[in-house]
Formats: sequence, C-alpha cells, structure tokens
Amino acid sequence: MSRTAQGARARARIEVTAAIKEEARRQLADEGAAKLSLRAVARELGMVSSALYRYFPSRDDLLTALIIDAYDSLGERAETAHAAVVAGAGAGTGADAAEPAAPAGPVERWVAVCEAVRGWALAHPHEYALIYGSPVPGYHAPESTVPAAARVGLLLIGIVRDAHQGPGLAELPLPAELRAEAERIAADLAPDLPPAAAAALVAAWAELYGLVGFELFGQFHRVVEDREPFFRHAVTRLALGVGLRPPQDDPR
Repeated sequence: MSRTAQGARARARIEVTAAIKEEARRQLADEGAAKLSLRAVARELGMVSSALYRYFPSRDDLLTALIIDAYDSLGERAETAHAAVVAGAGAGTGADAAEPAAPAGPVERWVAVCEAVRGWALAHPHEYALIYGSPVPGYHAPESTVPAAARVGLLLIGIVRDAHQGPGLAELPLPAELRAEAERIAADLAPDLPPAAAAALVAAWAELYGLVGFELFGQFHRVVEDREPFFRHAVTRLALGVGLRPPQDDPR
C-alpha cells in the first residue's frame, strides 16, 4: 500500500473516531453514561455495529476514551490558566514594562488553577459528570486513565512544592492519630513535602471538586447566588489550608 493510501486511511480513521466520540458525548448529555450504547451510536452515525467495533471493541473502551479526553481537556485548561498567570505576573506593567513585575505568588497560582477547573466544568457539565459524578454501573476505569486524571492534582502539588522550597509553608496541625496516614500519603504523592501538607492537599483536592459539584449539580440553588466571588474566597481558604502564605506573609 502506498504512503498516500496509508495516510488517507489514517486520516479517515481519525475522522470516524472523532465522529463516534462526538455522538457518544451527545448521548451522555441526553441519556447519561450508564445508558451509553455502541449500537445506538452506530445507528445515529449510519454505521453497522460491526464497523464501529473496529474502532471501539466495547462500550467500556469508548467510555475510557471519553474519560481520558475529558481529563486531558480539564488538565489542559488548568495548565494553560496557570501558565498565563505566571507569565502575566512576570511580564511587567506600567510605563516601564521592561522592569518585570513580581512573580505570581503561590496563592494566586492556586486560585487560577481552581478557577480554571470551575470554568471548564461549567462549560462541560456532562463531561464533568462523567469523571466526577456517579460511577457508571459495571465500569472500572483502567490504569490508562491515571496520567490524564492526575494532571490537575500534579499542578496543585507543584504549586505547594514551589512554596515549600521557596518562601516556605505555614506550619499545619497534624493530629497524632493521622500522622501515620499522612506520612503514607506523602510517600505516595509528594515525598518532598511535609506529611501535614500532603494530607491537607488531598483534603483540598476533594473540597475543590465538592465546591464545583455543588454548583454544577444544583446544591447551591437558593443558598449561594453570587457564586464566582464565593468560589474565589473558598478556594483561597483552601490555599491557606495547605500552608500557602498570603502575599503579606511572604517573608521575601
């Protein structure tokens, strides 16, 4: 087979794969992940089921692809927001733009990442529900989803690590009965961080997605109305809870 023919077949496969995923996302929005059906996807695309199975051998394979795409999209949004706030803080402002501004502080970087997570979730509610909503009955995510799922967490760990290695972290309380578990968490996730900070990071990660989920799934209805400043305040408190110092407390 010629390279031209091989290239055409590869492009066709990419296009068909994208169409399958797009139709599957539409079904997620209409029916939910539990009712996702390869036969229904094939029918809507005018394909026979046997043809679709050449792209995704099972419903679980299609779900896994959608989950990885969602995690990667979320991770890219968070990483882009973080890079923008870091670059913006160092670009310099005012009449003498040649003089760089102070680097973005850890709390500012943390809040930028958290706000990016919220923004992505509000723009992609059904994909957010797929990765952080109710588990899909009978589906067990394979190890291949882990790298994409870890992107936001690793970004937040990196912010805390930079603060620990730079201005330092505020001292955090650690109950005696939690010390062994905190040390295990630190060994698994961030061996260079104090155990108290590692444990606080896991709690903050869960609280971040709890805040986003409460807003997305309606639990804030008639409770929190001005949600953007409320979210910013809440995630700033999370930043302080993992030991990040507010700008006025930075010893530099």
